[in-house]
Amino acid sequence: MKITIIHGQSHQGSTCHMARMLAEKINGEVTEFFLPRDFGEYCVGCTVCFEETETKCPHYTKLFPITEAIDEADVIILASPVYVYHVTGAMKAFLDHYGWRWMVHRPEEKMFSKQAVCISTAAGAGMRSANKDMADSVFFWGVGKTYRYGIAVRAVSWEGIDDEKRRHIEQKMERLAQKIRNRKDHVKPSVKTKFFFNVMRQLQRRGWNEADAVYWREKGWTGNKRPWK
Repeated sequence: MKITIIHGQSHQGSTCHMARMLAEKINGEVTEFFLPRDFGEYCVGCTVCFEETETKCPHYTKLFPITEAIDEADVIILASPVYVYHVTGAMKAFLDHYGWRWMVHRPEEKMFSKQAVCISTAAGAGMRSANKDMADSVFFWGVGKTYRYGIAVRAVSWEGIDDEKRRHIEQKMERLAQKIRNRKDHVKPSVKTKFFFNVMRQLQRRGWNEADAVYWREKGWTGNKRPWK
């Protein structure tokens, strides 16, 4: 299996160690990116990706290697420590650049057969909201199956986590890896994803945004074709 990890920070802290642990237990080919080291640009809100094409985004070329790795992956791991109850600014800026890939616009059909994992850590709290920040994006990308895992490590470094909690983390990562391996060739989008896709399909049939409507027609999705079939 191919695994792409997007780290929401450039240092190798607790969240990084957990994401790597999971990838190791899945036992696949791993590609990693660290934000903002590998991509740190802010969306400028020009809307050209929506109205024309994502290739005209001023950051398209710099973002492309990550986009390509995501598209080639079987498993996408988004990992971010909690910063003030949410993901890091770097992770948020990164996810902002994929608004054009949401189902309301031009989703990539490969996403519907992928698995994703959202991992967050905090010294205290905020994992639920941080994971939601990431899970919202992968849902609207159309990802077939998404897992969330957040934990309060009560430490500011991997080395500072006590042995009992480390054992707990390792057990969780092992069980999660097993689920991912077992589902490898059986990923299908949820009923919720299919419902939302159909709502967007009706919207695109009316052609509210020409760039999106053309994309959907060319894919055959406004007819009988579906990206998960």
